[in-house]
Amino acid sequence: MESINHKVNTYLESWLGPRDQRVRGWLLLDNYLPTLALTLMYLLIVWMGPKYMKHRQPYSCRGPLVLYNLGITLLSFYMFYELATTVWHGGYNFYCQDAHSAPEVDNKVMYVLWWYYFSKIIEFMDTLFFILRKNNHQITFLHIYHHASMLNIWWFVMNWVPCGHPYFGANLNSFVHVVMYSYYGLSAIPAIRPYLWWKKYITQLQMIQFFLTLSQTMCAVIWPCGFSMGWLYFQISYMVSLIILFSNFYIQTYKKPSASLKKEHQNGSPVSTNGHANGTPSMERSAHKKLRVD
Repeated sequence: MESINHKVNTYLESWLGPRDQRVRGWLLLDNYLPTLALTLMYLLIVWMGPKYMKHRQPYSCRGPLVLYNLGITLLSFYMFYELATTVWHGGYNFYCQDAHSAPEVDNKVMYVLWWYYFSKIIEFMDTLFFILRKNNHQITFLHIYHHASMLNIWWFVMNWVPCGHPYFGANLNSFVHVVMYSYYGLSAIPAIRPYLWWKKYITQLQMIQFFLTLSQTMCAVIWPCGFSMGWLYFQISYMVSLIILFSNFYIQTYKKPSASLKKEHQNGSPVSTNGHANGTPSMERSAHKKLRVD
């Protein structure tokens, strides 16, 4: 195993250049194989999970859902607050920030971004809850693509550009997760569900997030500061892919609701038999099919 890890690390460095030595020894970062193994395990569960649940009753998972969403909300708020205050007081440049500035600022940003990378492993639980609750319509290509790719992308980010310009996308995404996971956590509690009013704004907020991250990344291309251009171009391409996929989802879900409802009625029932998805009643989910893309 050690020799395989060495060969993989040597190949990656020959392709991408030398790693950032400031994160050597950090949990899960020294070798790519654990991250790859976790991703393959996730994809295996996505494939086998629905088959396993096919002839079984869906689980409620209400208690675990509340705790899980609460935990992700608190972690996301911590990351958002720490990144925002650190880069503000540390003098990070919005338009372009190199990966080497004041050591104390960079070290704190790297620490928070490691938690951001690790949170992508925790968020695999989103899909597991969909499987256990038999909400298989939520497990779309967009959902799987985003969850699987984010973990791997951020392993590479943490090894080559663990601070500097990537702070903005992670900070913005953490804020979106505070809003999104707090909604899903509260919606799992029936007594609170009728008082939740911000569901329709979550999708809009996610779209705004992608466009802002794309714009901020393009700023560093227009006004370079020494940050890796290769990483900037990759970030731009990834944001474009999310905008395309998410726009398609948005159009299909919110711009064509009548056609979707008509199709469900023709199939025999307007109401799903899968119970609840993320605490949302079945009828509401059938009408909107709101997906957790992020």
